[in-house]
Formats: sequence, C-alpha cells, structure tokens
Amino acid sequence: MNAVYLAAQDPTLADFGKDPWWLVLGKIVFAFAFGLLATLLGVWFERRVVGRMAVRPGPNQVGPFGLLQTLADGLKMAFKEDILPRAADKVVFFFAPTISVISAVTALSVIPFGPKVSIFGHWTPLQVTDVSVAVLVILACSSMGVYGIVLGGWASGSTYPLLGGLRSSAQMISYEVAMGLSIVAVFMTAGTMSTSGIVAKQANGTQLSIGGFDLPTPGWYAILLLPSFIIFFIAMVGETNRAPFDLPEAESELVAGFMTEYSSLKFALFMLSEYVAMVTMSAVTTTLFLGGWRAPWPITLWSGANEGWWPMLWFFGKVILLVFVFVWLRGTLPRLRYDQFMRFGWKVLLPINLVWILVLAGLRSIEDWQTRDRLLVTAIGAGVLLLATLFWPSRKKQPTPPPQEQVDSRPYGSFPLPPMDLQVPPSPRTRRVVAEREPANVVAGSESREV
Repeated sequence: MNAVYLAAQDPTLADFGKDPWWLVLGKIVFAFAFGLLATLLGVWFERRVVGRMAVRPGPNQVGPFGLLQTLADGLKMAFKEDILPRAADKVVFFFAPTISVISAVTALSVIPFGPKVSIFGHWTPLQVTDVSVAVLVILACSSMGVYGIVLGGWASGSTYPLLGGLRSSAQMISYEVAMGLSIVAVFMTAGTMSTSGIVAKQANGTQLSIGGFDLPTPGWYAILLLPSFIIFFIAMVGETNRAPFDLPEAESELVAGFMTEYSSLKFALFMLSEYVAMVTMSAVTTTLFLGGWRAPWPITLWSGANEGWWPMLWFFGKVILLVFVFVWLRGTLPRLRYDQFMRFGWKVLLPINLVWILVLAGLRSIEDWQTRDRLLVTAIGAGVLLLATLFWPSRKKQPTPPPQEQVDSRPYGSFPLPPMDLQVPPSPRTRRVVAEREPANVVAGSESREV
C-alpha cells in the first residue's frame, strides 16, 4: 500500500481532465488567489527588505508590521482621478494593462504546486492543468505580455509613451530569445516539455561512472545545467523589467516610459502585472531548475518530506527565496545603460547559450559510448575550447593621439577650438566698457562720496 501511495505522488498527463467541475473551479481560484496575494505580499516584502538594506524601517504603520500598506495604496489608486488623454485610442488604452495582467496570471495554470493529493476523496494533482508542451504555454504567455506594453504606449497618443513602449518591447523581445534558448537544455535533458514531467525527472540524480566508481549526481537542473540556469535567471530579470534592468520605467532617463499617460486603476494594473510576472517567473524557475515542489536536501532524508501537503511548503519556500533575490538585486545593483543592456543580451548571453547547447548536444550524443571513449572525447573538446578561448583574436583599442596632434590633423576650415590650456582670454569688449565707465557722484548735502 505504501509503495502504491508513493508511486501516485508524481502526476502524469493521464491524471488531468478527470476532475469534477467544482474541483477544476477551485484550482483556478486557488491559482488566481495565489498570484494576487503573492503580489500584495510581494510589494510589502520588497519595501521591508529594501528598507532593511537601506537602514530605514519601511512600511510599519498601517496594520501589523505594515502588512496593510499595500492594500491602502491600492485603495488610494482606485479613488484617484482616472484621466483619459484626448488623443488616446480609448478601447486599446483600456485593454492594454489587462492584457499584461492576464498574460502573467495565465502562466500559473501549468505550474505544479504539489503532487497528487486527496481533496474531499478525489485524488488530483495540485495543478490546474498540464499539456505535453506546457513550457511553450509559459513562453507564449510571456510573449503576450509584450503586447500590453506596446499597445499601452501606442494607444496613449503621445510621443513619450510611444518611444517608451518601443524601448520596452525591444528589451523584452531581446531577452526572451535568451530565455527560450536556455530552456532548450532542459528539454534535451528531461526529454519532455510537460512541467509535471520535468519536476518528476529531477526527483533522483543520475549515477556517473568514473574509473569504476559510481558517483551520484544531483537531480536539480540548476546544478546539472548551471550555465542554462544562470542565463535563464538573468533573462528572467530582464524580461520582468526588474532592477538593474528596469529600463522601461527608468525615472532618471524617461518620463515614466510607456505608462506616462496612465493613472488610477489602469496604472495599478500595470504595476500589478510587473509583480505578478515576478512571482510567476519565480515559480517557473522553481519548476524548471529547482526540483519544483520536491524538498531540498537534507530535508529529503525524511521519508515523508514529499508526501501529502508538505511539498506545497517547499514550493512556496523556493518561490519566496527567488523573490528575495529579485529584491536583493534591486537594493544593491545600479541601473545599466540601455546600450550596455542590449549589448549584453545579444553579444554575450546569446553566443554563450548557443555554444552551451552545442556542447550539451555533443555530450548527449556520446552517452552510449564506453567510459574511456567518453572521457577522451570530452578532454579533446575541452582542450579545443580552451585553445580557442586563449588565442581568440581580441579587438585592441587604438591609442589616442596627443591633443596637439589631434588639432594639427584637423582639416582646413574646421570650427575654431578654444585654447588648449583651458584659459579663456577676457573679451576685448569687456575691457573697453570698463575703461569707458565714469564714476558716479552722489551729493548729500554739503558732503559727497564716490561710489
């Protein structure tokens, strides 16, 4: 009986589509409530953590520990005046923020919160639904969020939001390419795109045979596929517009970006979509790279760690940890320039991702070879990669000529330059005016004085 119970913990695609309507509705409400409550608590959590890092208290007046501050801010936004620009496209202007929120919340429908449990006598997975291409559903929802930002900037009927929307969409699309490529390594290793299947594949590590010894390897893809995990996390921060990549709303550079003309509840929806996306992507990272709802080591030494409702605790703990990393980055790193950010995505993350996929594909293709042959081929490949890295031609910066040489090389008729010693001579007109000025006399009675 115990063996059957343990085997039923990992849901499969065959376990979905058999729940009664009230159970399906309950799962949908739970996923929506999780996204909403996690967002409300996430705003409070971010303020408290950043306040702690900046040696200031943070919200602590409204409610116990300031927990009701986010609710108070939401009510304040709701009662603010809702301004509609005269040149705005009213329909698109209204639906743009709702597209961003719906896209972020929909991705939670394929996230496994836990194993199969009994709910009022019905054995069901703690997941709204799952399909054979569930990870592509997550990427599609992430891509749809771009439409909300682009349409919000275009429908405002103003120059600043339009430019901010184009800037934001370029950023999100660029880093979505890196994010999609980093997930390819997960597909290749797990052999499935189902989120519940990917979690099940991370249950047990594989045995690595080296020199006749069997060495256990970890099951989490964050360790097995470390380059993919690092690239995915960086791309995730850029995709969710979080610091140090919060360039769509860079206050020091833009006039609030694509949401310049938004106010009241519409502005609140854009803000809500950012935090929902942060929580959603933290849940996606937990599912793809951190073993999902399975307990981390050494909690796994307890035989009942992954039974019943305990896995939900491990899942929420991992999500909170990733949200803390988001907040940590905001409180410590300065914002990048836009050109640096785009160059980093296209010229650094993308080439490294492609090389890593090729390396991983090569390792997967020699899995059936003998141990000696695998080690030999791996050593040769590592040597070639090391030599290519050492002898790769680097672009040397041309030395800057001295200032006088730069002046002498300027073509005839160029604009005049100021003195090279940075001493500007006084104007001849100023000397003439001072010389021609006569002293004025003010007579007061019998005495007079010069001023």
